[in-house]
Amino acid sequence: MENLPPGYFQVPQPIRGDGAGGVDKGPRDVMRDLENPDMLVPPTTDAGLIPNLRYSFSDTHMTLNQGGWSREITVRELPIATTLAGVNMSLTPGGVRELHWHQQAEWSYMLLGHARITAVDQNGCNFIADVGPGDLWYFPPGIPHSIQGLEDGCEFLLVFDDGHFSDLNTLSISDWFAHTPKEVLSANFGVPIHAFDHIPGEQVYIYQDRVPGPIESQKVQSPYGEVPQTFKHRLLAQSPLKTPGGSVRIVDSTNFPISKNIAAALVEIEPGAMRELHWHPNNDEWQYYLQGKGRMTVFTGNGTARTFDYRAGDVGYVPFATGHYIENTGTEPLWFLEMFKSDRFQDVSLNQWMALTPTELVQSNLQVGPELLEALRKEKWPVVKYPGFSYYPK
Repeated sequence: MENLPPGYFQVPQPIRGDGAGGVDKGPRDVMRDLENPDMLVPPTTDAGLIPNLRYSFSDTHMTLNQGGWSREITVRELPIATTLAGVNMSLTPGGVRELHWHQQAEWSYMLLGHARITAVDQNGCNFIADVGPGDLWYFPPGIPHSIQGLEDGCEFLLVFDDGHFSDLNTLSISDWFAHTPKEVLSANFGVPIHAFDHIPGEQVYIYQDRVPGPIESQKVQSPYGEVPQTFKHRLLAQSPLKTPGGSVRIVDSTNFPISKNIAAALVEIEPGAMRELHWHPNNDEWQYYLQGKGRMTVFTGNGTARTFDYRAGDVGYVPFATGHYIENTGTEPLWFLEMFKSDRFQDVSLNQWMALTPTELVQSNLQVGPELLEALRKEKWPVVKYPGFSYYPK
C-alpha cells in the first residue's frame, strides 16, 4: 500500500492467503477493517472463542464540563476487565477535578501538560506536589485529594482497582454538602447557616478556576507534618531495563511503596521488535496504548487463541496467567502501559522457562533440535529483537 497514490487505499477483504474466506460485498465499515486487519483475517493459529480484549477510548462517552472533560472504560464497555477500570481525563489551565475521594485505589499516569495534586491522609498529614509528563501518583482508598491543571493544562490516565468503578460515582465534597441539611453543616463547622447560601446544589465534578500560583504560595502547614510516604513517582525519569528492541520501566511497591494495590510497567517496543511470549502469574493485565500500533495474540489453553490489533488510545486486557505477546506492527516505536491489581509486578518468560528446564525434557516434549535449544536464553529479556527474524510492515 505504500506505493499507491495519495488518497488511495485497497479495500481489505476477509480472504486468507490459502484461499480461505471470500469477498465481503455487504454493508461494512472499511476504515474499521483497515484498523483491525488481524480480526478481519485472523492468523491460522487463532482458534476457539475468546471474549473481546480490546476497547478504544474513542468509542466511549465524553463528559464535558467547564474546566475539562473525562471518559472511561469499565466492565460496561469491556466486560472481561473485572480487575481494573480506566478514566482518560483532561483539565484546562486552572481546571479542577474537585475535592473528592474513592472507595478504590487511584493510580495515574500523566500523559501531557502539568497538574497540581493535593491530599490529606487519615492522620492529618498533608501532601501537595506538581506533576508532569511521565509522572505517576497513587492515592490509597479513602484518601481525599484533588487535581488542578497548571499553565499548560493537562491530560492523564486514571486507573482504579475495580473494573466496575465509575468516576462519575465518586464521593465528592460538593455532593456531600448538597445532601446535608444546612443546620447540620452550621453545627459541624460552627458558623451561621447563611455561610452556606451559595454552595452547589449537586456534584460539581470538574470546574473552571484560575491557574494557581507557585506551589510555595499554596503550602498549608499541618501540625502533623507531611505524609510519611510520597504519593508521587517519576516513572519516565526512572532508569529503564534496556534490551535489544526496546526498554521496560517497572513500578510497584518495591520502588513506589505507597502503591499497594496497583503495579505497572511502561514498555517501549522498537519497530521490528516484540514483547516476548510470556504470562503473568499474579493477576489479569490491563493495558493502555500510548503511541504506535501493535498486535497481540492471547492463548487461553484448550486449543484457543485470538489476535487483536491496537493503536494509541486503545485499552487491552489479558486474563490471569494466559500466554501472550505484543508485536510492533508500525513504523514508529510502540509505547504502552501494562497494569495489575497487585503490589508486585510479576511475569514468566517462555524463553527463560525453557532455558532453565532440562534440555532432554524440552527436546522430547516439543520435538525440537539444537538449533532452538542452543539459542534459549537464561536471562529474561522482556522485549526482544533478532536481526533477520523481525516483523516489519509490508
